Amino acid sequence: MRVVFRALTALSAVSGIVALMVWNHGDLTSFVYFTVQSALIIAAVSVVAVLREVPAWIRGAATLYSCITGIVYHALLANPSSPFYQVDEGAHALHNLLLHTVTPILAAVTWLIVERERVRWWYAAAWLAYPLAYLVFALVRGAFVHEYPYPFIDLNKLGALGVTETSLGFTVAFFLLGLLLIGVGVGLRRVLTRSDQDARVEDPAGV
Repeated sequence: MRVVFRALTALSAVSGIVALMVWNHGDLTSFVYFTVQSALIIAAVSVVAVLREVPAWIRGAATLYSCITGIVYHALLANPSSPFYQVDEGAHALHNLLLHTVTPILAAVTWLIVERERVRWWYAAAWLAYPLAYLVFALVRGAFVHEYPYPFIDLNKLGALGVTETSLGFTVAFFLLGLLLIGVGVGLRRVLTRSDQDARVEDPAGV
């Protein structure tokens, strides 16, 4: 089951990236976006995990980044009531569905229900290394090209104070999301493991 879900997650992520490349005629600037980078990460981790065991903290980090992609897109970028709402011509395109919905869901289900990993709570803080590095990358790049991949880190519109406030808010939110993945994972592990044990006790022959 683990192999199947890991393979499906990788397939969804890779297919989403390929569909995006077809949609935008091979525009490589798409790789500037956290969406595409997180899809590459979860795809790479999932593929390797199919072939050999990958440490839980790495799989957890990749899962968090994929979930961030899905939540930020649906809650902020694609939400008309959000101050960061953006009209997306490809909102109903295949790549959007795969990258922003299917892949994050598969990643979350794999981590929470299929793998049922138990990791230390402070991993949620360590997992912030990549989002913070991405923020630095986006701001430094923006200083040269004068454009930013997302409206909530757009210095041209929000100014330094505005970007600082949104960045701090996202950092806290992502940390809490990491804790949620860890906590829910532990809870489901206990519940599902107990259910498996009860089932074996009731049917010791496995019939």
